[in-house]
Amino acid sequence: MNIASLILAAGKGTRMKSKLPKVLHKVGGKAMVERVLETVQSLGTNKDVVIVGFGGDEVQSYLDGRAEFVRQEEQNGTGHAVKMAEPVLGQFDGTILLLCGDTPLVTKESLEALLKEHSSSGAAATILTAHMPDPTGYGRIIRNEDGHVVRIVEQKDGNPEELAVQEVNTGMYAFDSKKLWPCLDQLSDDNAQGELYITDVVAILVNAGDKVSAYMTDNFEESLGVNSRLQLAEAESILKHRKNVELMTAGVTIIDPNSTYVAPEVTVGADTILHPGTILEGNTIIGENCEIGPHTRLTNVTIGNHSIIHFTYGHDCEIKDGVDVGPYVHLRPNTVLHNNVHIGNFVEVKNSNVGVGTKFPHLSYIGDSDVGAGVNIGCGTITVNYDGKIKHRTIIGDGAFVGCNSNLVAPVTIGNYSYVGAGSTITKNVPDKALAVGRSKQIVKENWVTEDTFKKK
Repeated sequence: MNIASLILAAGKGTRMKSKLPKVLHKVGGKAMVERVLETVQSLGTNKDVVIVGFGGDEVQSYLDGRAEFVRQEEQNGTGHAVKMAEPVLGQFDGTILLLCGDTPLVTKESLEALLKEHSSSGAAATILTAHMPDPTGYGRIIRNEDGHVVRIVEQKDGNPEELAVQEVNTGMYAFDSKKLWPCLDQLSDDNAQGELYITDVVAILVNAGDKVSAYMTDNFEESLGVNSRLQLAEAESILKHRKNVELMTAGVTIIDPNSTYVAPEVTVGADTILHPGTILEGNTIIGENCEIGPHTRLTNVTIGNHSIIHFTYGHDCEIKDGVDVGPYVHLRPNTVLHNNVHIGNFVEVKNSNVGVGTKFPHLSYIGDSDVGAGVNIGCGTITVNYDGKIKHRTIIGDGAFVGCNSNLVAPVTIGNYSYVGAGSTITKNVPDKALAVGRSKQIVKENWVTEDTFKKK
């Protein structure tokens, strides 16, 4: 089946009360329109088109060439928006999948079922519908005595009998491309909102003798559109719950699902425990038998098995097996912690490769460094990596011991199994198995404090 997706993303979203285009507000760490686009592209679409309007440059920049873009300069309804795509989709031969950019909860499975119904029924159009407990605000699906779809009635245009219907239009359709475009020329703005409704295409097709089918999704929440900050929070909550259920079903322990936030793209291995306050974002991958949290945020972090990460912020880094990190640790981009590394409290590691079994127990900054295996870094040690113009690297060999409160002024190499005395500032390379001490000689002046000293206080 040839499939082209058409995503409506031109609206301002006035109820969001935001300078940001509505569809760029994020749910689960990704813009709503991005989630919709990725979902349809997972179906193997041949062409993807996004209709932009308010903040169109921002939307186009955010999606960064992942679709074609058409501008709807004047917002005159959904039918008008679809009409704007005719220059790029008018010659497409296949199925046009129409969606809204503010429905981030729709799943691949529901869209696959919609397309299957569309193909098997031979319909000119197939509507994704849902049974809504409270259908207020949604278009109602009106069927005839035989149960066939005959039209869609918008909330503002329905009579009491029609508005009592609980089967609603989700705003998602599959259209026969050759049937769609002629119908758009027949749309009228003679309705309560004075706009061209795409929903009126249904009645036009039926009146022309074409078949219109429908597939009802099992979960009405998939159809929820986001038009306000409240609805944005509701969508976030639904997506969070969906992911947490998936993880717990697969063998992950979540101590408190209400305070655990895992993005849909995140992978977590079996028997891992997620403690309260855990936030896992982006393309984070966590292995088996780990403990994450409490109060830990990881973005695009890969973690092996049997690691413990608590009270930590990590992003764009890698943690191997059996690593212990925290509390109060910042792991910055391009950091790799190899097996059995220990990172203690109040430590920051940036753009560094840390060898097997190495320990940074507390209160250190390790930046732009290559640290060997079995190294011990004393409390308060700093790699001085920036000279005001250039970042330089520090190299620390296997088995080295760096005493407390040391400054390693890069570029500098600390050799294998060497020692750095506490309180040293090291500016020159230290050979293997050497002892380096770089500090001022202590001077003691006895009886320096006099009675006059106290009087001055």
